[in-house]
Amino acid sequence: MPKRTATFPEKLTAKTTRPPEKLTESLALERRYTTKEFTALRAYVQRIAPAVIARTYYDPDEDAHAATPGAMERHLNSMLDALVALALAHGSTVLADHLRASMRQHGRPLLTAVTFRMVTEAAQLAALPPQADHPISAWLRPRVARRLKGEGIRTLGDLVAFCNRRGGSWWRSIPRIGPGRARAIVSWLRKQHASLQLTIEADVDSEERDGVPLIAAELVEVVPAPKVTRSGLNGGGPDGDSSLTSRLTLAPLERLAVPHALSGAHGENRSTVFCYIQANHDLEAVRAYLNRFRDQPKTLRAYTKELERFLLWAVVLRGKALSDLRVDDCEAYKDFLKSPDPRFVGERFARHSPRWRPFAASADGSASLSPESQRYTVRVLRTAFAWWVDVRYLAGNPWKAVNDPVVIKRERAMKIKRALPAGLWRKLRDELDLRSAAESGMTAGAQWRAVRAAILLMGDSGLRREEAARARREALRPSSFGTPERPVWELTLVGKGQRERTVPVSAATLAALRAHWRDRAQDFDGATEEDKPIGPLLSPVVIPWTDASRRRHRAGQGAEGGEGGEEQPANEAGYTADGLNRLISRMITELVETMDGWSLDERVRLGQANAHAFRHTFGTQSVADEVPVDVVQKVLGHASLQTTTLYVQAEKQRMVEEVARYYAGVAAYKTGQ
Repeated sequence: MPKRTATFPEKLTAKTTRPPEKLTESLALERRYTTKEFTALRAYVQRIAPAVIARTYYDPDEDAHAATPGAMERHLNSMLDALVALALAHGSTVLADHLRASMRQHGRPLLTAVTFRMVTEAAQLAALPPQADHPISAWLRPRVARRLKGEGIRTLGDLVAFCNRRGGSWWRSIPRIGPGRARAIVSWLRKQHASLQLTIEADVDSEERDGVPLIAAELVEVVPAPKVTRSGLNGGGPDGDSSLTSRLTLAPLERLAVPHALSGAHGENRSTVFCYIQANHDLEAVRAYLNRFRDQPKTLRAYTKELERFLLWAVVLRGKALSDLRVDDCEAYKDFLKSPDPRFVGERFARHSPRWRPFAASADGSASLSPESQRYTVRVLRTAFAWWVDVRYLAGNPWKAVNDPVVIKRERAMKIKRALPAGLWRKLRDELDLRSAAESGMTAGAQWRAVRAAILLMGDSGLRREEAARARREALRPSSFGTPERPVWELTLVGKGQRERTVPVSAATLAALRAHWRDRAQDFDGATEEDKPIGPLLSPVVIPWTDASRRRHRAGQGAEGGEGGEEQPANEAGYTADGLNRLISRMITELVETMDGWSLDERVRLGQANAHAFRHTFGTQSVADEVPVDVVQKVLGHASLQTTTLYVQAEKQRMVEEVARYYAGVAAYKTGQ
């Protein structure tokens, strides 16, 4: 062990002048030790230099005794003395005799790894249990603590809340916190449940198979909630809580199980004649209906959300099966949509998370749906019930007797105010060109080139983000209407409502796409074959290091070797619509924060833009440049010309505002004269 700066007190070698009980009491009141400090002391006993211990286990900015090797050694010796004193007072007779013999012979206790473990076990009074308000630096190593602090995590309570909020992927946004270290941290937090008085949710460290947590395969049976009395609304418990805000067991459709009595197997509204679908209960009938939309992912997602909300409400809050509901139940659900039960509302979580809720909370914590959304829900449910009647699963449709919620018809259905003004649109394009060229060959440059290609595809061709994400190279070709002087390319795609349309693609967009394809190590201008898929126009260059991402983006690579054994990028996956939106939002935020020479108004306008804003930019700018409205309608894929004329109104509004500003300036000039 390293040479100590002070010998162990002689008063402990034979007769102790100060009773160990008082030392214990003083230690409990003044200073108790954490697991991290016991680990550091174990390293000291194993002859690790104090400087190395300070650097490994402590943060000099927060621990004064780690500022210098001397201060670190004094702290370790002081702690060792206190632990030995506790071991003498509370340890076994054999251990006490061994320690006293060592002190008589050497003037201090010489500990081995075995005797140190015996000392720490005997000195349990010095072990400080972790508390929720303890700083993470007191329990975790400095490098880990610094990375967690970068996410705003300061205390152990913050860490538990962060893990529960993010679920099993909580560690992915924290640099150099991999799955192994994340599991170790969560395992330690679980062991401290009693002292922390906090619970780590079951899915936070659930084992995964093929990138999906095993907990996602477990069925969750939902049961009716206990009835809430009016007196319970004001809080009947000692903490002012009531059963109204108590947590319910809820689960999405794919994990849902319903008690047999509420399954609808013998529902009052079940048809008695031959049923066209193989459905023995309501869940099977719901899945049979949704299976009709398996080739329409957006529609499937929207209808699934509406039907699972209604099914959960019927079972949990109404206490009825879907095939037992009558008109008054449907009217009650229509009222429920105006102000959903708080227990059905929560933050957005993965569908396999126990914290998933049917309604996502807004910024103010509520989840009240707009009248338009309420009407949409009623119509979706009416249509679903009509189908169940048509296939003879149900005898009648109670929603036929329910009126649609009243909706005020707005003058403007689309939010096109986020469209960028012409000057800001040009400045953004110039900045994207500069950033794409400045970081040529670098990962950051590849990201900028991908963003530039996506933004130009939406801003010059009016694509929706879903259309840009699904656009294929084999659908992009030179137009037969172009000329050598003015070449024109066109892109064919399937848009909203499964309507196919063809849109022009600008020369700037083509140049951006070629640069993006070079980053993907692919030949954009290579020969395309109609019967052989080439690949998505936009695809991630940087693939997240997760099993799910690698499976999605690298499926099929190397399955068939090319000439010379080279791997072929078969079945390359493009961006998802949400992934493309996240990339654009992230890079736009970086532009807003780092751009020089931009006014505050320009930063605000750009900061408010999302991916869809660039489609609106095309609409407003093309109308401003006097492109015929019917042409703009065909490019944007609007079913109604009336929708496209909103861009004309927006341009007229901008014209009036600009002229009004000019009039105000003239008036101010004349007044000054």
